[in-house]
Amino acid sequence: MKKKVLIIGGGFGGLSAAKALGSYPDLFEVHLYDRRNYHLFQPLLYQVATAGLSPSDIAVPIRSILSGYRNVSVVLEEVTSINPQAKTISTPKGEVAYDYLISACGSRHSYFGKDEWEDFAPGLKTLEMATEIRRRILTSFESAEIETDAQEKQAAMNFVVIGGGPTGVETAGAIIEIATNTLARDFRNINPQETKVYLVEAGPKILASFSSDLSRSGLEDLQKIGVQVLTNSMVVNVDDKKVTIKNQTETFDIPTRTVIWAAGVKASSLNQTIGSPTDRAGRVMIKSDLTLPNHPETFVIGDQANFLIDEKHSLPGLAPVAIQQGRHAAKNIVRSALGKNMKSFVYFDKGQMATIGTKLAVMQFKGIEAHGFIAWISWLFVHIMYLIGFKNRVLVMFQWFWSYITFNRGSRLIMQKDWKK
Repeated sequence: MKKKVLIIGGGFGGLSAAKALGSYPDLFEVHLYDRRNYHLFQPLLYQVATAGLSPSDIAVPIRSILSGYRNVSVVLEEVTSINPQAKTISTPKGEVAYDYLISACGSRHSYFGKDEWEDFAPGLKTLEMATEIRRRILTSFESAEIETDAQEKQAAMNFVVIGGGPTGVETAGAIIEIATNTLARDFRNINPQETKVYLVEAGPKILASFSSDLSRSGLEDLQKIGVQVLTNSMVVNVDDKKVTIKNQTETFDIPTRTVIWAAGVKASSLNQTIGSPTDRAGRVMIKSDLTLPNHPETFVIGDQANFLIDEKHSLPGLAPVAIQQGRHAAKNIVRSALGKNMKSFVYFDKGQMATIGTKLAVMQFKGIEAHGFIAWISWLFVHIMYLIGFKNRVLVMFQWFWSYITFNRGSRLIMQKDWKK
């Protein structure tokens, strides 16, 4: 009799697991649950937010990805809780039992107890968020075009990105480039030199997960293209008019109409229903074989899990981690179904990279470091290879090439929040 495997989440981890289990149609009946019908390439969300790419360039229907696996079905439904003791999940339509479960729900933004800031400072986790940020960025330039008051005009052209990790750095660089290289040619009353992009980081340096040399290179490149980087700076308040910042010497306001949050994440709220210990970020503590303690049939992977690599450090929330864990969880399920012992997960570190702007990036891999044009070309290649679907790769490659030679970003559409207007 086939074993019933449920997978929650159609991200990198969930899809990798589904494809691996799809190779065993005689052993497993697989059901992948997701509240959205598409797989989203999150690392390029900032490109949608800054009008570099269209949403369809980085999203593919999950059903089309898995259509070739006859034992895998897709369920468009939200999972509200997990009960490892009963081996069931709950959805708005009722409970579903499983023999094996892989939960790969990812993470969401953490505002460190200031959830009211989200309305003023959306993050980059979904297409809806990305298109809303794009709306705010483009609307700010439109407001500046017709504003007659000098202070209000400058406030509209001030952009604040909170968080100096790869997402924050990439977003800040993209905003300054669209202002100075693209929109300046389309407007008549905007001086691109008046656009100010602030990158705010609470720690002593940006790109803290990179080496000190690459962090310094990233800082210099950002400053070179016009981003104002504020390190050792805490955000103490955000509203619809300004961001209040406190550093080691003073507290001050930056008047702005556009704030983007890239400062922290926490695990899916689904973890609160599992009943297992979690870390400070809400990630479930898992065993070396990726299962919950005392529940060898229940796997938690990716951003949703805390996988310790030593006593103090855990694996980062990167796509390669989720992909490798998804494949390993599937292999362990196969081993378990065949009566074999499950194996511990070993991560192959593929390094990390971040782009600062056109022809500017940083990358490191097993002691090898690079920055500038070579790192940028590598970044382009890696991200195109990770995109799912030949069509998406070709479209994105063409878009980037066109933007590179013309500085033209073609996805500058302002989508209103109220569809009735």
